[in-house]
Amino acid sequence: MQNCDLYTNCRQCPRNCGVNRSSTTGSCKEPSDIRIATACLHFGEEPLITVHGGSGTIFLTGCNLRCAFCQNYQISQQGMGANVSIEEFAEICIRLQDAGAENINLVTGSHHIPAIARGLEEAKKKGLNLPVCWNSSGYDSTQMLSMLDGLVSIWLPDLKTLSPEISRNLCAAADYPEAAKKAISWMIEHNPLRIEQVTKDGITKDKIQQGVIIRHLFLPGRFFETADVLDWLKQNADKKAIISLMSQYTPVPFKGTEAELNARSKALSTIENRLVNTTEDTDLKDLIEAYDFDYLFYQDLCADTEWLPDFDRTQPFSYKLAKPVWHWKQGFIG
Repeated sequence: MQNCDLYTNCRQCPRNCGVNRSSTTGSCKEPSDIRIATACLHFGEEPLITVHGGSGTIFLTGCNLRCAFCQNYQISQQGMGANVSIEEFAEICIRLQDAGAENINLVTGSHHIPAIARGLEEAKKKGLNLPVCWNSSGYDSTQMLSMLDGLVSIWLPDLKTLSPEISRNLCAAADYPEAAKKAISWMIEHNPLRIEQVTKDGITKDKIQQGVIIRHLFLPGRFFETADVLDWLKQNADKKAIISLMSQYTPVPFKGTEAELNARSKALSTIENRLVNTTEDTDLKDLIEAYDFDYLFYQDLCADTEWLPDFDRTQPFSYKLAKPVWHWKQGFIG
């Protein structure tokens, strides 16, 4: 299938909506043009990703999932962002590299793989020599992921849940567990881990050059679902990929129409929409100790919600977490 056909009869993700995105939008709510909300040096990712200089993170507009708890809902579901050409996409990558980024980190690009592949090829022609990280929900098509072979070396997928009921209610995709397991297995098979040590100002840190880091966000009140996920990861990913277990679930102060808010509230009733408590934190630590993964990150419990982004601002994050390079309202910064 030619690249143009992938937009005129769009089957880029497991939804296979078949929409002509040259004239309308697909299930991802996006047309064929790439749109971006912000690009920044991000210091809030896993240590192997941020290392010394921060991750050169590009937040793409749109998403093929509809997670009711999404902290990036302004861009993933409400369309905040601006069109960029292939040339401008490539230039954003180069500006991030020039700013000291450790990698190019593409957030939620599963609905734009053909255009992203072209953008990365153009960036490499312009001198991009950083590893590229694919930061996705895990709701990916393996056929499409193969288009990124040789362009992407770091894979950062979510494994949100193995429950079709939860994924149907929270993400509007009952097939998410099977699709994500298939995609993650493909990533692991095609990208063996390669971690190197890099030193700057006398400080040595580990840096991932190739391989897979699998994220799982614990959902409050759903301990056994996380146990199921960790069990699958132990059997299928241990010693082959890095596990990142997160306890940062945070109720988001959503804005939208009354209909949107009502639909979101109904979806969120599937879980306990609250911060993770100390008992759950202790239970999670006991669980990961019992599984004894070869390489696992665990995010310490934190009740601070100031890290929640607002993509309407030129600086969507706190200055401690990110340094903006490009924004949809302003273009290049500085």
